[in-house]
Amino acid sequence: MTLPKPTASLPSLLIRLWLHLSRRRQYQFILVFVLMLTSALTEVISLGAVLPFLGVLVAPEKVFNHPFAADFIKAFGFESADQLLLPLTLIFCTAAILAGVFRTLLLWVDTRLASATGTDLSINIYKRTLYQPYKVHVARNSSEVISGVTDKVNKGIDVITHMLMLASAMISLLAIIFTLVVINPMVALITGAGFGLSYALITCLVRRQLKGNSEKISLRETQVVKALQEGLGSIRDVLLDGTQPVYCDIYHKSERPLRQAGASNRFITGSPRFIMEALGITLIAGLAYGLSQQSGGISSALPTLGALALGAQRSLPFLQLAYLGWTNIIGSHASIAMIIELLDQPLPAEATQPKPKALHFKDTIRLENIYFRYNNNGPWVLDKLNLSIPKGSRVGFVGSTGSGKSTTIDLIMGLLIPTKGELLVDELPLNGNRTIAWQQAIAHVPQSVYLTDSTLAENIAFGVPSEQIDMERIREAAQQARISDFIDDCTERYNTIVGERGIRISGGQRQRIGIARALYKRASVLVFDEATSALDNITEKSVMEAIEALNRELTLIIIAHRLTTIKQCDFIIELENGKVVAQGTYEELLENSPSFREMAQATN
Repeated sequence: MTLPKPTASLPSLLIRLWLHLSRRRQYQFILVFVLMLTSALTEVISLGAVLPFLGVLVAPEKVFNHPFAADFIKAFGFESADQLLLPLTLIFCTAAILAGVFRTLLLWVDTRLASATGTDLSINIYKRTLYQPYKVHVARNSSEVISGVTDKVNKGIDVITHMLMLASAMISLLAIIFTLVVINPMVALITGAGFGLSYALITCLVRRQLKGNSEKISLRETQVVKALQEGLGSIRDVLLDGTQPVYCDIYHKSERPLRQAGASNRFITGSPRFIMEALGITLIAGLAYGLSQQSGGISSALPTLGALALGAQRSLPFLQLAYLGWTNIIGSHASIAMIIELLDQPLPAEATQPKPKALHFKDTIRLENIYFRYNNNGPWVLDKLNLSIPKGSRVGFVGSTGSGKSTTIDLIMGLLIPTKGELLVDELPLNGNRTIAWQQAIAHVPQSVYLTDSTLAENIAFGVPSEQIDMERIREAAQQARISDFIDDCTERYNTIVGERGIRISGGQRQRIGIARALYKRASVLVFDEATSALDNITEKSVMEAIEALNRELTLIIIAHRLTTIKQCDFIIELENGKVVAQGTYEELLENSPSFREMAQATN
């Protein structure tokens, strides 16, 4: 499996990511930018305060007689240079503490805002994914979606964090460089150029490696999730067949390159720091030597040298933060592209509207000249299908594998949209909110019932908040599905935990819980997609008798594995190659359809 390489440039992806943020988050980012400017101002103040502080320590008379300081000294009534020492010390310490407080506050705000934004993005992606049409879900690999919602969104949070880090570092750097230029333009420019060119050279050398690692990490994260899903999802067969080494090898082939690419990015991100520290010490030593050769010697140059040394000491962490932010953003290019792809999923209008009430089914479900295929180049799964299902009828669907039974059911349930033709309910076509309302009137029992790792009651009332569960309806549905005796025998009864995917109960019990789930919904139409295939003959007969005894206002649509399941249906529809080849009661099809007769003999 391979993921497409991102075609959009990183700046365009980041702009699109910005547009997906809520207006509130955008305002918060603007406020953070203001906080960054304030923090940079405190850096300027703390750095500017060091010059008079060191000056009054080394050459107090020069400070006292400086024209810029004269007005300050006169305003506060200082008479000697010694009197300046305490105020300047307090000013310098206050400025340093203030700068530290603002940097700490900025870090706290950055991390909180990045985390909140990541939550917004993750929820938005999950919501958009859940609202995608069934056809989209059938076509995609769930591993990509899970990886996108978890790992890729985490990468998105990191990118947002590092973008804030990069912006903050660059603003502070510019403020520090401006201050150093005011103190000594030539020395500041030499120092800035030395550090800047060094980091520029490093970024040019590692850019391609970072982009390659980005694509590798994005792909391997998805493959790791896929390996976990496949191995753990089929754990019974894995244990039975002894195929643990095979799945361990699949996991190893995905996990190892992922970790190697991550380690490569971490090395690229962290290594320049040590080079720059050595370069910084060398530059300061060279500057100290150069300044000491000027008139006045080292003592007159010491305040300037101290300010420059402090500026360099402040600049290096910001340079490293800026570089760290840049490398992490470049290293997440492919992940950001996937996040944008998931965020760009269209959200239907129904997603923002209250769920409509169940459609009141009065008369007939009709499929009129239905054609269907899953993609433009694929074969026709259904070919000019015409059906009519009256309200309250019991209808069976039979046919060989690939005959179109499940696709027809998915169309009836509004999960798929016909390529051509119309699905009419009470002679009105399904579209928009009417489709949602129709789905509220349908309960579906699949061949493989999905159970959550929760209680029996919560699984029967699937999707209903625990505080809203109607226990009386739960018990009624359990009795009708012939599962109440089993539940009553459990120690915790309806509060019994079934385990992940119902691993603690048998296949037959799982199917009956699925049937109870459908009955709990009290829908107008019940769809059974080979739902009793896991039941033994006696239990199946008992369940079907209970279902047959339900109110005749309830419409039953049944895809059967065993033809005896649909023996009592009002009529049976036989499909082959997406077309109706026979239709009638069980006895009529036995008499008139050779293929149906063969199926009946094979399943008896």
